Amino acid sequence: MTDAPQNAPVAKPGILDIAPYVGGKSRIEGVAEPMKLSSNENALGAGQKAREAYAAAIGNIHMYPDGRAMKLRDAVAEHHGLEPGRLIFGNGSDEVFALLNQTYLTAGDNIVSGKYGFLAYRISALANQASVKLAPEPDFRLTPEAILAEVDDRTRIVYVSSPSNPTGSYNTAEEIRRLHAALPPHILLVIDEAYAEFVAEPDWETSFPLARNSDNIIVTRTFSKIHGLGGLRIGFGYAPLPVCEAVDRIRLPFNVSVPGIEAAVAALGDAAHQKASRDLVHAWRPRLTQAIKGFGFDVFPSAGNFVLVRFPDATRNAAAANDYLNSRGIIVRPVGGYGLPDCLRITVGTEDQNRAVIDALSEFAAQA
Repeated sequence: MTDAPQNAPVAKPGILDIAPYVGGKSRIEGVAEPMKLSSNENALGAGQKAREAYAAAIGNIHMYPDGRAMKLRDAVAEHHGLEPGRLIFGNGSDEVFALLNQTYLTAGDNIVSGKYGFLAYRISALANQASVKLAPEPDFRLTPEAILAEVDDRTRIVYVSSPSNPTGSYNTAEEIRRLHAALPPHILLVIDEAYAEFVAEPDWETSFPLARNSDNIIVTRTFSKIHGLGGLRIGFGYAPLPVCEAVDRIRLPFNVSVPGIEAAVAALGDAAHQKASRDLVHAWRPRLTQAIKGFGFDVFPSAGNFVLVRFPDATRNAAAANDYLNSRGIIVRPVGGYGLPDCLRITVGTEDQNRAVIDALSEFAAQA
């Protein structure tokens, strides 16, 4: 083996220290069609209207998309009652986080998020040579007080997931208002509402209205969950106009594809598919919770389309449970990367998939 060239390009400081994001596993050796419940995808897939729009877009894929995504911009604005000029579109909401970090962070700055907050916030912050401060979540939920205790004079962005992945917890409308009121006005508050459409709790509210009259709130959403378009990578942020104008200076011009735009517009208008997707989660999330608790495992309250299960037993632990589920052709998500090595995250699937999970965990629990 030859040595590396002496003058090979070197990544900027800190890049090679970043742990890359690892998505949910999608294959099991020897299983042709595993049940994939590892990525919080919509168990019903994309709706018929979105699939038809995607197919119809094939005739135009030789053309560059509209760099401003005006058709989607207008549809999102109308659907959510937002101002079109205050929308940032991205290749998934992940790109919106990366754009905000790239726009506002410099070396020595920091972001604050919850200990179990989405890993994407951290990766691009570290790539911009900022540091990451994690607020503790002792009860698996983030509080305004915990965040504010981490804020210092180099904090530029605070990230809050509500509902949060992987814990499933959420912040009430009162908590979000209290956090915003206590933050210095120069700090951006980013509220990630990827799972908003699955929330049934009455004390949760979207932060769109709060953001409308604020100079430092960004609310993000994705088409990957309720709309079932994870493979097309469409997300957006609702932000103050100066933030949009700043981000637009570095956003790549064609970051949302032609088929993605068409499918997303159609998905917004497919109320029946959204309802069916939500009804499935609301019907099966409590059933999964009750059944798994009955096997002696902990299941945390969830407002998303998934449940987080803790396996506190030394022998019937998360790794053993994961292996057992894999042996039954079921893929779930170990979350050791979030500091939860004794937990598995399980997406709410179809009725057959959910019953298979319950049966497999019942068998696993019966093992001495």
